[in-house]
This record gives sequence, C-alpha cells and structure tokens, in this order.
Amino acid sequence: QVQLVESGGGLVQPGGSLRLSCAASGILVSRYHMAWYRQAPGKQRELAARITIGGGTAYADSVNGRFTISRDNAANTVYLQMISLKPEDTAVYSCNADYGGPIYRNYWGQGTQVTVSL
Repeated sequence: QVQLVESGGGLVQPGGSLRLSCAASGILVSRYHMAWYRQAPGKQRELAARITIGGGTAYADSVNGRFTISRDNAANTVYLQMISLKPEDTAVYSCNADYGGPIYRNYWGQGTQVTVSL
C-alpha cells in the first residue's frame, strides 16, 4: 500500500519560512518524479515544484527563488523548503508521486495546510 504523508505545515507570518516533508512508504521516491502542488481557496490546484528521477527541478514562476524542492533517498522523503513566504502562498500543499513509465502510477498525499498571515 502506497502512502505519502505530508507534515510541516502551519501558520507563519509574512517573510517567514517553513519546511514541508513528504514521507513515502510503499514506493521509493528515487524511482518517481516527485512534486508539490498547492491549492488555495477558490482556486485550481497548481504545481509549485517538481523534482525528476534524475534530480532536475522546476518551479512555478510565483515561487521560483523562494522555494526549494529536495529529496533524501535514504529517508525516502521529499522536502519543500519555503522562505520569504507571502500571504498568497496560503494553500493546502500536497505531495505527488508520478512513475513516469509505461504503466500509469500516480499517488497523492492528504495535504498539509500552510497559512501565511499576521
């Protein structure tokens, strides 16, 4: 059974930092393209950051330079380091694993709330 468990969300003031974690079981994060998506109230879910099996990274323009995605294969965990947080970063952040191979395998975590407010 595959599980992606996010943690690290919470309430933070503008300009603050948070680090989200996505702990995986049932799959190896080293063999999946891993990503963080976010969904703000009343908005569509959007890709925030992605790390490929080869280690390449990509970011949404709105978070580029402030967010960093990384992967710890030994811990089987993916992280999202967020700095200089803004109120518009408020959203539910969800971890996604995409196999990317000929067989479709795609998994989601339950999400963690990030609220940026005074």
